[in-house]
Amino acid sequence: MQKTSFSLVRLLVVGLVLAGVALAVLFMAPRFSQPGETAKPEPVATPDLAGTRAGAERGEAEAQKNLGTIFAKGLGVKQDYKEAARWYRSAADQGHAGAQLALGELYEVGQGVPRDEAEAANWYRHAAEQGLAGAQYSLAALYVQGKGVSANEAEALKWYRLAAEQGDALAQYNLGMRYYEGRGVPPEPAQAYQWLSLAGAQGIADAARTCDALKSRMTREQLNEGRRRVESFAIKKTAK
Repeated sequence: MQKTSFSLVRLLVVGLVLAGVALAVLFMAPRFSQPGETAKPEPVATPDLAGTRAGAERGEAEAQKNLGTIFAKGLGVKQDYKEAARWYRSAADQGHAGAQLALGELYEVGQGVPRDEAEAANWYRHAAEQGLAGAQYSLAALYVQGKGVSANEAEALKWYRLAAEQGDALAQYNLGMRYYEGRGVPPEPAQAYQWLSLAGAQGIADAARTCDALKSRMTREQLNEGRRRVESFAIKKTAK
């Protein structure tokens, strides 16, 4: 009876953490979706345009980044990617990781600035090295595609893992697929299960489907190890 109760507690911890991570995804900065995935709608708040502009003009990096977002999304102003890029750059030059990611995204697609994948990679790297999961994911994607950088699966794996460990769903999906297919790493069913399960719990439908297919081919030992990894990840997230 005591062992059963302990197992139920552990399952409850895992469930609560996965639910919390899934909710956090709704409030992440916009990023490019994985092919086949639909971007989730973001909550829209009415910005304090006057106050944000005043702070930006005083040189406050956070205000500059926020003003860039106001122009990029057209929140209370006419949408203007050139103006967004100007303010993102002001904040990015001060080391603001979120602005560096946003500026990199503009360079990757050529909005408000000339399309320049090398410059996109440069800004993604600045933000990724500060630990921003979204930038780590975007940099990994460029390494996979060989855009702005030389294609390099080892580098892609490195940045996907760093983002995945922070709970980034798309990074978890891509990392899981690498262990599932043996791309850049030997196939490892337990690790594939871990990352695909975590991504699926955050709403990545392809991850959930692949994980279901994987389970039917796993041994009992592999499945138990995969579940242990999911549980361990959840407990670590709870402890932070």
